[in-house]
Formats: sequence, structure tokens, C-alpha cells
Amino acid sequence: MIKKVDHIGIAVKSLEETLPFYTEVLNLKYLGTEVVESQKVKVAFLKAGETKIELLEPTTEESTIAKFIEKRGEGIHHMALAVDDIQERINEIKTKGIRMIDDEARIGAAGAEVAFMHPKSTGSVLVELCEKKEKGE
Repeated sequence: MIKKVDHIGIAVKSLEETLPFYTEVLNLKYLGTEVVESQKVKVAFLKAGETKIELLEPTTEESTIAKFIEKRGEGIHHMALAVDDIQERINEIKTKGIRMIDDEARIGAAGAEVAFMHPKSTGSVLVELCEKKEKGE
């Protein structure tokens, strides 16, 4: 069911201020930045072995990430797990009593299909299912 940990999402106030820690101190490879308008977030991608780190900067105060930072401060926002056939995984997880935020996959960063499980069903951890169609996942 789960292929690997695809990425860890980290909420930050400023990519400009945060990126040097990851690129200069930890020496992680910077892969690029993308604005995801539908999520009101700017995402910087970093490679950490087989797992990526996504730094998530809100682009508006209405962003889910802005609200997260306001309530909890900067830090780990979610863990994303790579899957095949995301809709089948969503359906299977729901039959096991897990509440989904997304009953159907939607497009996330880097064009991946994503769906989130509700933290109230996962021990207070926001878990994302992530399916990438292209090579170089």
C-alpha cells in the first residue's frame, strides 16, 4: 500500500529566511520553488535522500498554512506517503474508519494527486497520500 515517505511538509513564515538552514547548514539539494495558487502557498522543494522536504510559506493570511503557523507556530505540518492508485487507497482507508479531509484526490504541488486524512483519525498527525504519475518521483 505505502511505497515510501514521499515528503515532509514544514510550515514556515519565510522561505527566504528558512532556506539557508536547509541548503547551507544541512547541505540539502534545492530542487526549486512553486506557487500553488489553490492552496495559497509557496513551496520550496529540497532533496533529503529518497525523501523530499517541502517548505510551505503562506501567500495570504487566509491560507491553511498561515492559520497553522498562527495557531501552532512554524514546524512540521504533514507527512506525505507515496501510493499507487490513490483513489483505491482513499476508499480502502475509509472502510477502516479513517476520516478523510479529501474523499477524492486533488492536484497538489508538482502536479501530484493528493488527499489528506483528518488528524482526529490519525493520532493528531496530518497524513497525506500522494500519487505521482511522472518519472523521477
